[in-house]
Amino acid sequence: MESCHTMVIGDYFIEGHVPIDEVINFLEEKPDVDGVSLPRMPSGTPGMPGPKTEPWTIYHLTNGQYSERITI
Repeated sequence: MESCHTMVIGDYFIEGHVPIDEVINFLEEKPDVDGVSLPRMPSGTPGMPGPKTEPWTIYHLTNGQYSERITI
């Protein structure tokens, strides 16, 4: 679930190249998790070159465990 960037906002962490719309939705929902991650550095994600070549799966993380949040 790691990537090259980590951001901490309040009690949450945002890991990787998570699109800003998803960050905003996540923060508005205030889920009972530790953070959210878009692992690796997929093509076309914010800050990465190239077109989007595959769906991006974003995950919720809690106590080192993950579950799929959304695929966009």
